[in-house]
Amino acid sequence: MCNTYRLEGDGFPTIPLLIDHLLQSQQPVTRKSGVVLARAIPKDKWVLSHEDVLLGECIGRGNFGEVFSGRLLTDNTPVAVKSCRETLPAELKAKFLQEARILKQYNHPNIVRLIGVCTQRQPIYIVMELVQGGDFLSFLRSEGPRLRVKELIRMTENAAAGMEYLESKHCIHRDLAARNCLVTEKNTLKISDFGMSREEDDGIYSSTGGMKQIPVKWTAPEALNYGRYSSESDVWSFGILLWEAFSLGAVPYSNLSNQQTREAVEQGVRLEPPPQCPEDVYRLMQRCWEYDPRQRPSFSTIHQDLSTIRKRHR
Repeated sequence: MCNTYRLEGDGFPTIPLLIDHLLQSQQPVTRKSGVVLARAIPKDKWVLSHEDVLLGECIGRGNFGEVFSGRLLTDNTPVAVKSCRETLPAELKAKFLQEARILKQYNHPNIVRLIGVCTQRQPIYIVMELVQGGDFLSFLRSEGPRLRVKELIRMTENAAAGMEYLESKHCIHRDLAARNCLVTEKNTLKISDFGMSREEDDGIYSSTGGMKQIPVKWTAPEALNYGRYSSESDVWSFGILLWEAFSLGAVPYSNLSNQQTREAVEQGVRLEPPPQCPEDVYRLMQRCWEYDPRQRPSFSTIHQDLSTIRKRHR
């Protein structure tokens, strides 16, 4: 019989059912060992059973597999479920789970919340809160023309609050962009997509990998040139996110290729202010795009500045 778990004797469709059987029956785990299970160690609170999750429709596709809406059967909570393709090699499956390992340590209103992981059989799932409004980029393109400037400032202030929290935890996101933020029904912004994130004690992550999958137009020069990622390189990306917000979802450097963008940035070229972008917001963008990472503001400063700017706008 396929997809069953056994040591000796009967097979069971899931590992918990096998452990349950051994615990209740007090049969030896193996005849040779004679070992009997005395007690089961309670599972980590993040570990869910596949049977706990009811999958709904496919709402997107990620690097590792499809993303579904769904519900937790225990309490009917709406969830988003990221699935990992069964055909991926083990090292990529481990990379898929890295997002959950990072997220389970965090609790902040502007960071998407992890609910749990299903790892006891294939396909592996990461289960997260379902943020009903979708991604910020699509939101900007569809709803942006109806939004007041003050509302855009408030939403980017939400993103800054989330990033300030990550900065305090020495977490480098590495892929901050409008497409990787989610919008709630009340237009609150949450940072999402931690698939490229790293936690570093010294706040700096060196990447020796190639250029594949690097979002060049959002990435700081020192990260592109030397693979040096830090909260300061996230600040550069936040400047691009600000520009996306006030351009209502335009593509940065839309007339340039990735390579042309790199060369232009090295020569000091920066994005022009979007139409209707307040001067003080554009000045903040420019500070985020300082070539020297040490000259860029911290996320704590950015959060404070956006709060001050919002209060000035009616």
